[in-house]
Amino acid sequence: MSPVASDDARCRRRLANEIKDSLRELSNQLSLLNHQVGARLELKDADLDCLDLISRHGPMSPSAVARRAGLHPATMTGILDRLQRGGWITRERDPDATDRRAVTVRALRDRSAEVFQLYGGMNTKMDELLAGYTGADLELLVDFLQRTTAAGQTATSTLAEA
Repeated sequence: MSPVASDDARCRRRLANEIKDSLRELSNQLSLLNHQVGARLELKDADLDCLDLISRHGPMSPSAVARRAGLHPATMTGILDRLQRGGWITRERDPDATDRRAVTVRALRDRSAEVFQLYGGMNTKMDELLAGYTGADLELLVDFLQRTTAAGQTATSTLAEA
């Protein structure tokens, strides 16, 4: 390997490690932010995660929420009970289901403002940060983040199946 290629390989390894370290730090910071938001809303971390899944992906069955969250269905029952008692979600009979006992879980929009307000500082900082990037930069970032998310989903599925 030529000296230039060797330097390039070292530089790429260093940058790749910096990206991985930054992603871990970002993950930690977002976990801390989510924990603070959850504490203000009197929600456990898993409750806030499930509420977010229901809010972002629309009405779904409790088992679908459990699958997306990677939680046992029995655990999901307790989470959904707490969210319903807190006025965050509603459980409705699924009129399209063949099983009359089938339920769909839906987020109640009137509580969304509370969540958005608590994430307002982060959203403002993100808007300021992203304003400094070109359209092409943003496309690259979207691609990177989507591919990183997919890699995380694959790694999680692999661990869950092991």
